[in-house]
Amino acid sequence: MSSLNSNMSSNSNLSFDEHRWIINIRRTLEEELENDAEIPVCIFNVPKALMTSDPDSYTPQEVAIGPYHHWRPELYEMERYKLAAAKRTQKKIQSLKFQHIVDHLSKLELKIRACYHKFLDFSNETLTWMMAIDASFLLEFLEIYAIKEGIAITRVSSRSMSHLVDYAGRKSAHNAILRDTAMLENQIPLFVLRKILEVQLSSLELADDMLCSMLLGFCKELSPFKLMQDIPKIHISQCAHLLDYLYDMIVPKVEAPPEIISEADDQPEAMEGRYNSSGNSSHIRDLFSEIWKIITRLNKGPGRLLKRLLFSRPFKVVLKLPWTILSNLPGFSILKQTLQHLFFSQDEEITIPCVTELSKSGVCFAPTTGNIQSIAFDVKAVTLYLPTISLDVNTEVVLRNLVAFEASNAPGPLVFTRYTELMNGIIDTEEDVKFLREKGIILNRLKSDEEVANLWNGMSKSIRLTKVPFLDKVIEDVNKYYNQRWTVKVGKFMKRYVFGSWQFLTLLAAVFLLLLMTLQAFCSVYRCSRVLHINSTT
Repeated sequence: MSSLNSNMSSNSNLSFDEHRWIINIRRTLEEELENDAEIPVCIFNVPKALMTSDPDSYTPQEVAIGPYHHWRPELYEMERYKLAAAKRTQKKIQSLKFQHIVDHLSKLELKIRACYHKFLDFSNETLTWMMAIDASFLLEFLEIYAIKEGIAITRVSSRSMSHLVDYAGRKSAHNAILRDTAMLENQIPLFVLRKILEVQLSSLELADDMLCSMLLGFCKELSPFKLMQDIPKIHISQCAHLLDYLYDMIVPKVEAPPEIISEADDQPEAMEGRYNSSGNSSHIRDLFSEIWKIITRLNKGPGRLLKRLLFSRPFKVVLKLPWTILSNLPGFSILKQTLQHLFFSQDEEITIPCVTELSKSGVCFAPTTGNIQSIAFDVKAVTLYLPTISLDVNTEVVLRNLVAFEASNAPGPLVFTRYTELMNGIIDTEEDVKFLREKGIILNRLKSDEEVANLWNGMSKSIRLTKVPFLDKVIEDVNKYYNQRWTVKVGKFMKRYVFGSWQFLTLLAAVFLLLLMTLQAFCSVYRCSRVLHINSTT
């Protein structure tokens, strides 16, 4: 993937046309800037922190829709199917040619460019033709879902497309295209689809009805909350693209202002009690102190050589150097990265017990047919309510791209990201998945429960920390109930003050060693076999 990106970047640098770039910049500045400024950016690049965790979930594998991945060689073979879809679109507009659609889109060229976060180094003609052809292919693909919604369409696709798409959606290529159309970097503006449908149907109202049916069927297919009863009515003009429509359909609007933790100085206090990590720096320091005590007592063989090295003048000079300087040295920088990876760079997650632990403490689980806002904890009934979620081969890509879109676009709290963090917190093993599946909260269409557990545990990356009031209240109430159980209190006491204390273990080992030495001294004076009544055989 990195080699591909480097090759693409080098090729783009070699083929960079400075004259065309100047023409594009001059034309953009000279034309209507006030209208352009009113169009918000809605199609973004996936944040690097998320892209590095699982690049395949954010990168199209079958078809490129829009400019971001259009020139990738491995996706260019789909151009023949796009052109075939464009020919069928031309037949639908009867006497008009496909150029008529391109001319309509050329009037929207500045509006199209304004939707993309990345600068589009394409000419006006290239961009409008690209949009017209990609939109024709996308509309033909979406017709399948309009039919599922009861809309009568004479022809869905040709025989040349039969191995790619089908009404039942059982073919692997169909699911691959479906996943690609849900990716953040693979979107085109909805107003482009509206314009093409308006040309075909000769009415904007009919175009909106058709597109609404397409999007509704598309979102029902991809939505993880397939049992939602109250589906919100969303007007086409309110959404920017397919992923935005899906996000608005399943994520509730939260009016509360976000409380974002962004300052590094405030993070330790804010993270305490709400987040935990697997490494404990105090225990590491205690371990090193015990090792240091052992080293100082070494006086023979290799121990003496190591002791002389550690107490030598050059080593003391190195210790006196600032660690910021040391960390920039080649050898020390590798050591610093290794130590940070081992002890301090553990993924942080919401502090909440897993499903198995909650169940043992008396918490019941019940499914709901709502969206994320239906999550609640009934203190009196000791019941945690979670929406039923269906997981299949497309779900991970959908979840990850919804998180990426929310992180790039949402002005308020990251509601969907918080939901994925909650599920990641309560699901640790396949036993947790099995329990939720038996309760009807998880509908598993994957191969195994382990695969579902790996899906949730792999989504621990988050762009920024945020508070979502109703979800944080649920987490707080669950933790409050769980921590009040006396078995939990005893377990935490043992973990913190017994098993988590190097001093206690050292004392225990010393006492045990002292008892053994006492027993050995006793047996050297008296015969242990006679005192302890042990029969000795020769």
